[in-house]
Amino acid sequence: MSGAPALLQVERLTKRFGGFTAVDAVSFSVAEGQILGLLGPNGSGKSTTFNCIAGMLKPTSGSVRLQGEEIGGLSADQVCRRGIGRTFQIPRPFRDLSLLENALLAAYYGAGEAIGREEAETRARDALRLAQLPDDPHAATTGLGAAGLKKLELARALATQPRLLLADESLGGLDAAEMRQAADMLKRIRDERGITIVWVEHIMGVLLSVVDRVVVLDHGAVIFEGTAQAAQEDERVAEVYLGPPEARAA
Repeated sequence: MSGAPALLQVERLTKRFGGFTAVDAVSFSVAEGQILGLLGPNGSGKSTTFNCIAGMLKPTSGSVRLQGEEIGGLSADQVCRRGIGRTFQIPRPFRDLSLLENALLAAYYGAGEAIGREEAETRARDALRLAQLPDDPHAATTGLGAAGLKKLELARALATQPRLLLADESLGGLDAAEMRQAADMLKRIRDERGITIVWVEHIMGVLLSVVDRVVVLDHGAVIFEGTAQAAQEDERVAEVYLGPPEARAA
């Protein structure tokens, strides 16, 4: 997979809010078919980087390219229709709609082409099955726990037929078994559908067993890029997560 072409290329991405630089010249690439973990402690710039890629924020400077096409500064709906689906850290489903209707809306409005009801429903049902949710038209969001809501977020993103999936804090609020299931599900989606994944997370454990590569941010800058194994052995990564060596030994 190392010889695969870059699907996503981020170059010197910078985002400032007034005098505060949240993301400082961040660069990385993601090869087609890879799972990249974008890691870092709270406040490291992960979500801001993620939102600049997804079209929720406009970069101050730098470049975001999808298969060579510049998408930095496009709106979220334009980014989606070019083939980038995303989940949100805090799920907000349409509570008055069924699971199928939630996915159906995403299929209709996230598609980069005009599709009819039958095709939208096919995509919605397929996305729900991939996320291990029922495609029964009467299945409601009522009673979904944290894991179920995360699955619905994933199904809605998959219903847009993405080439690249941006998974935002997919492990938040889950217990250990649910975390393992969520990680395995993302890996299965990549393996079965060939969807490239950028997984933003601050929890390292389970994620590192699934990703092909990791990029670690701290204070808005890249401090590490490489394999999951190398990240676990890197002293600077350990320091931002666990504190300096003297503090860890105390």
